[in-house]
Amino acid sequence: MGSARERILDAAEELINAGQVPPALEAVAAAAGVSKGGLLYHFGKQSLLQALVTRAVGRFDERLAEAAARGTMAAAWLRLSVPTPRESAVYRAMMSMVRLTAAGEFDLPGEVGEAEQRWQQMLSAELGDPVRARLVRLVGDGLLLAALTGPPPTAEEVELLLHHLGLRTTAAHTRP
Repeated sequence: MGSARERILDAAEELINAGQVPPALEAVAAAAGVSKGGLLYHFGKQSLLQALVTRAVGRFDERLAEAAARGTMAAAWLRLSVPTPRESAVYRAMMSMVRLTAAGEFDLPGEVGEAEQRWQQMLSAELGDPVRARLVRLVGDGLLLAALTGPPPTAEEVELLLHHLGLRTTAAHTRP
């Protein structure tokens, strides 16, 4: 079933998916099957939100590292920038946390800045050009914003962008 810490994070994520941003600690505790004191043993409100951001960054990192190993990170970056319907709530929650950060009410964990630098380096290595890598990142940011504020770009539109940007979309074949 997982540790209490993981159950708490899973419960908080589910509540965010249901539109509770940020989720009330009492609701998280109830959904995780722990007492509020048990939740507070692991997390305060700020540290719970930070742990959720760190977890999301870790998941994104894994997916990008797998794509980078195949030589398709740039394409993966743009595809991942358009959240699935299930991911949309989590992406919106992340945007809410960014707004809280801008207002001085929430501090993003250091892992976020480190991940951004790492992703930029990975894109630069794959594309051989830091400016082109930055362009891909900014296009991804635009796709994300479009997905969160209106009808999301379709898979076909994303694939067309990949084609126009000349990005590799499948792993290079190696000779035996």
